[in-house]
Amino acid sequence: MKKHVPNTLTCCNLICGCIATHFALQAQLDMALFFIIAGAVFDFFDGFAARLLHVSSPLGKELDSLADDITFGFAPAAIVFTLLRALFPTTACSAGTCPVAGLIPYAAFLIAAFSALRLAKFNLDERQSTSFIGLPTPANALFWGALGVHLQHSDLMQSSWMPAALLVGIALSCWVLIAEIPMFALKFKHFGWQGNGLRYGFILASALLLVLLQWQGFAAIIVLYVICSVIHNALQRNA
Repeated sequence: MKKHVPNTLTCCNLICGCIATHFALQAQLDMALFFIIAGAVFDFFDGFAARLLHVSSPLGKELDSLADDITFGFAPAAIVFTLLRALFPTTACSAGTCPVAGLIPYAAFLIAAFSALRLAKFNLDERQSTSFIGLPTPANALFWGALGVHLQHSDLMQSSWMPAALLVGIALSCWVLIAEIPMFALKFKHFGWQGNGLRYGFILASALLLVLLQWQGFAAIIVLYVICSVIHNALQRNA
């Protein structure tokens, strides 16, 4: 019976991703973010349960990647699609005229494709047992989810530069998912300060950002995570 616990949690992650996608396409981005976060919680505990119960399996690994691409690839892509659709209505396509501008929102789904590529590389890359190479898909999803909620409730969507900013953001997001950039993981071998200073500092800063910015703070946290990783790597190379 216990061998089914991790896979059940993984399926809960996948279901959260499906629900998040539904809300994203209905322009209810706050609910989409909520279910992405819920999926991330299930994603954490499925691996934790597999290690605790000693029931890790190749099936669970493949299922986990499939679930992650829905929750952390397709759902954030749907959020960005909704944002771009508000700027470039796609309804003209159904009338048979389909201008080029009406196709632009579909660029958002590059995020889902590159998330799948990121997950496939992770499964094959033995260097990523204690850290990451490239931005983890849950982090990318939380960034877009939080940014989407912020933009939907602000006047920034009316800015003339917003379409270009979103398209550049998609390109950067796709690149950083598969880039050869080492990024630290919140995995503790022990709970002492020695060797964990970066992790404790990041957790403290993240908690502060959430208090100040609430859910929208997740976008700032992911930017901070990338910056901290780059600085940490530079310091290690120069040490």
